Amino acid sequence: QVQLVESGGGLVQAGGSLRLSCLASGRISSINDMAWYRQAPGKQRELVASITSVGDTNLAGSVKGRFTISRDNAKNTVYLQMNSLKPEDTAVYSCNAKIVEPGTLLATSYWDKGTQVTVSS
Repeated sequence: QVQLVESGGGLVQAGGSLRLSCLASGRISSINDMAWYRQAPGKQRELVASITSVGDTNLAGSVKGRFTISRDNAKNTVYLQMNSLKPEDTAVYSCNAKIVEPGTLLATSYWDKGTQVTVSS
């Protein structure tokens, strides 16, 4: 069984920084794309950033220049460094990973429980 466990959320003042981590564990052969999503109250979930297995990244326009996504393949971990945080970044942040399990060829999408990030003005 595969699990994603996230850490690093919390409360920060505007202009501050937070770093989110998401560790994948369990029966894993390989991990394809990993990504961070967020959902603010009353809004739809949106893609914040994604990273391929070879490190190609994609960031939403609203976070470009402020957020950085990275991953450590040896640790099955993806990170989201968030700088210059704004109140509008307040949301529940979730990580997603496309994971290939032993004995299969296709990747399965896994999610963690999500963590609250609150930016005060």
